[in-house]
Amino acid sequence: MTQPDTFSRARGNYDLVVALFVSLLLISNVAATKLIAFGPEWSPFGLPVLPIITDGGALLFPLTYVLGDVLAEVFGMRGARRAILLGFGVSLLASLTFLAVGAAPAAPGYENQDAFVAVLGFVPRIVAASLVGYLVGQFLNAWVLVKLKQRREKGGLWKRLLGSTVVGEAADTTVFCLIAFGGQIDGGTMLNYIVVGYLFKVGVEAALLPLTYRVISLVRSHEPELTRV
Repeated sequence: MTQPDTFSRARGNYDLVVALFVSLLLISNVAATKLIAFGPEWSPFGLPVLPIITDGGALLFPLTYVLGDVLAEVFGMRGARRAILLGFGVSLLASLTFLAVGAAPAAPGYENQDAFVAVLGFVPRIVAASLVGYLVGQFLNAWVLVKLKQRREKGGLWKRLLGSTVVGEAADTTVFCLIAFGGQIDGGTMLNYIVVGYLFKVGVEAALLPLTYRVISLVRSHEPELTRV
């Protein structure tokens, strides 16, 4: 049985959740310009061991999926779609702004032009990768969660949260890595980057399930007109 779209009934804390969602997305886009490696590139036994490779965006980006789950679970597909599209628009604006500022002539005495372009000049490609992966991943995440919710399985919240994460993060991580760093890193490093990023994000979201439960309950408690499922 199809659930009614609850977004039009009440908004309550919707704006706050969306503001956090978009803020985390923007911070992650900038932080993702730096690749991070953990561990040695060799082992004591002489066998090559690749380091664990991820990017700075991995620190906060999983939280956007936590909030995406909250939006889809509490406010329905319409509420999630509105937040996703808003995040898309703001991220695109940030990318165009960094690009324009980097192209503008530096003022006399400003000595950080090359550093600015080297870091934030890469943001348009990062944001392009993030936006494509983000749209595919977040929409899949919300769609899977809503479809699972429509089945009305008793005690099925954890299944909805994990199931939507597994699908959404797989698409998001793969698309992002290929667009952001395709041609920049070799095939083995790329595979490492995708697999590690995916497992890390899913692992973080699984570990944060109790927090996600709590946030969903808290948001619902301030949305008295929403249907509780």
